Amino acid sequence: MNFMRRKASIRFFALLCLYTVPLSFFSGCGGDSEYKLVDFSKTVAISHPDTRPAQDKLLRVAVAAMISPKETFIYYQELLDYIGRNSGLGIQLIQRKTYDEINAFFLKGEIDLAFICTGPYAAAREKYGFEALATPQVRGKPFYQSYLIVEKDSPYHHLEDLRGRVFAFTDPDSNTGTLVPHHWLAQVGEAPETFFKKTVYTYSHDNSILAVAKGLVDGAAVDGHQWEYFQHFTPALTSRTRVIRKSEPNGSPPLVASSRLPDDLKTKIRGIMLGMHQEPDGRKILDKLLIDRFLAPREEWYEPVRAMIAGLPNNGRSFHAPSKP
Repeated sequence: MNFMRRKASIRFFALLCLYTVPLSFFSGCGGDSEYKLVDFSKTVAISHPDTRPAQDKLLRVAVAAMISPKETFIYYQELLDYIGRNSGLGIQLIQRKTYDEINAFFLKGEIDLAFICTGPYAAAREKYGFEALATPQVRGKPFYQSYLIVEKDSPYHHLEDLRGRVFAFTDPDSNTGTLVPHHWLAQVGEAPETFFKKTVYTYSHDNSILAVAKGLVDGAAVDGHQWEYFQHFTPALTSRTRVIRKSEPNGSPPLVASSRLPDDLKTKIRGIMLGMHQEPDGRKILDKLLIDRFLAPREEWYEPVRAMIAGLPNNGRSFHAPSKP
C-alpha cells in the first residue's frame, strides 16, 4: 500500500481523535505498549495555588504546555528541587494546560516563578509583570528554533506540500508551535484556515511529535529544543519524524519571576541559576536536560519575536483552538 492510501486508511480515526484529542505521550521508554493516554481537555490534577507569599517559605512555580504533564514532572522535578535546596524555600509545582492560564495567575499574584514560552514573554512582558531571571544556553547558544516536522516516510519536503493537509499547533500562545508557522504562512500571503484542510491544538510539543509519528496529522511545528531532547533520550517517536524546515533563531524560553516577588529573592534565585553549571549536582541536572548553563537574559534576544508578532494579523491575538464540529 502506497503512502497516500495508507494515510487515507487512518484518516477516519485521525479526524475522530483530533477534536476530542485523546493522544498518548512518551513514558520515557521506547515501546509502543508503554504509551499512556492524555486528554487535552483536562488539566493535570494539582491543587489550585494558594496566595501565600514567598516570605512564608514557599515558592510557587508554574509550568504550562511545553511538554505533557508526566514529562513535565520528570523534566523539571530535579531542577525545581535544586532551586528549593539552594534557596531554602519549599517548591509548589503548578501545572496548567495553557500559557494563558499561567498568565492569569501572574496578574492575580498567585505564582512567583514560571518557565514560560518565548511567545508570551515577548508579547506581554509588561502586561503580566514578567521579569526574566535566566535563559538556558543549549548547544552553545541562548537561542532555539521552531522545527517543521512530517512523518519520516511521507512525501512532504516543503511547507507548500502541506497545503490541504491536517496540521497540529501546540498552544495558541506558543512561539515555536504556533506563532512561527503563522508567520511562515503570512510571508507567502496565506493563513492556516485556508491553507490547511484542518488544524488542531495538542497543547504540548511531545504530543505534536506523537501525532505526526502516528500519522494522526500530516505536519506540526514544535520546539527544536524539545525535539532534540526526545531524539537524544527517547527517539522511538522522533525517529519516525523528519524535520523539513527550521526557523530563524529566537531567544530561548526564560525562567521568569513575578514583579511582586521581593528583589532580594529574585537576585538570589538568579544567582542560583547562573551558577548552577559550576556546582557538581547542578551540572548533573543540566546534563540530563541537555542544557549547557543558564545565562542572564538580554532583551535583544527576544526582539525578533516581537517583530514577528507585530507583523501578524491582529498582532497574533486571534489564535484560538478550533471548536468541535
